Amino acid sequence: MKELDIRNLDHGRETWTAYYGDRFVIKRPLPTFNEDQQKAWLEKQHKTKEVIDAIRAVNHTVYNVPEMTFINDDEYQILEERAPGEKLTRDVFVKLSTRQQHEIVNSIGTFLVDMNELKPAYEEKDHKITSEFKFDSLMLFVNTRMEKWFKKNEILQMRRFCEQIDSFTYDTYRAWSHGDLNSGNVYYDYKTSTLSFIDFAEADYHMIYADIFAPLQTDLHIEKRVYEKYMEYHQQKLWRMMNLRNPKMQELMKYRAEAVLMKRFLKASQDLRSNPQSEKARRNTVEKVAFMREQMAAILALEQKYAKK
Repeated sequence: MKELDIRNLDHGRETWTAYYGDRFVIKRPLPTFNEDQQKAWLEKQHKTKEVIDAIRAVNHTVYNVPEMTFINDDEYQILEERAPGEKLTRDVFVKLSTRQQHEIVNSIGTFLVDMNELKPAYEEKDHKITSEFKFDSLMLFVNTRMEKWFKKNEILQMRRFCEQIDSFTYDTYRAWSHGDLNSGNVYYDYKTSTLSFIDFAEADYHMIYADIFAPLQTDLHIEKRVYEKYMEYHQQKLWRMMNLRNPKMQELMKYRAEAVLMKRFLKASQDLRSNPQSEKARRNTVEKVAFMREQMAAILALEQKYAKK
């Protein structure tokens, strides 16, 4: 196993990638962690391994879940298989053939069903999407700070978006889910046309539609196609799911996608500086504001798209 420049490797919020080999990667807790944090990290790895082992035991051939080979408790390190290929971004997806894109949609739909059906779902309950993220912080920014960088009509528009999504409720289930499906956690291998799912640290009971309409599907613009596959494979006797033609489902799809964009808008807002001192800080502020305007434009496009239906 060869050692690489660790500055060029992917590191997580809690995990330090130490070594890469041709097939395996070694990970450790961040060097800044104290003993209690290291123990908590180790406990999370054992939980993650249980999830990985369970979904691998399904042994479905249309997707891959790299194995967590072992956990060394004494040295606080894990050995994992590497996911072959590259991250499944929008740029990667649009360059693929129609057949390859279809295979990806099928793989995601199958994986979602397999994860959800590993364990029983919780009873149906009324739910608000805005309860899943720091919506109060978003509204605080819109009402008190947004005027520093945005025009009045933009503030009014964003406030309207927020009020609409906050008023939306729907009946749903808490089901066993991956919990963090984004392009950084899904890899596509051109050689084998295989999709690999990684990073199960957030796997738990989540609101079922959160994974079905996750950031990954939103970015690839395949939400509807994935849900069609999900409905094809899901055992309806286990729990009821809404039909795509249901007007409530149309609203749900719209607001799920908007929530992804709002979270990104909020995250960017937290990096804004009212009086940036350096040229780098000023440039960063300009870039963040431009990015936030892109999210608003995407939300408006969604509003217009679903208004036509």
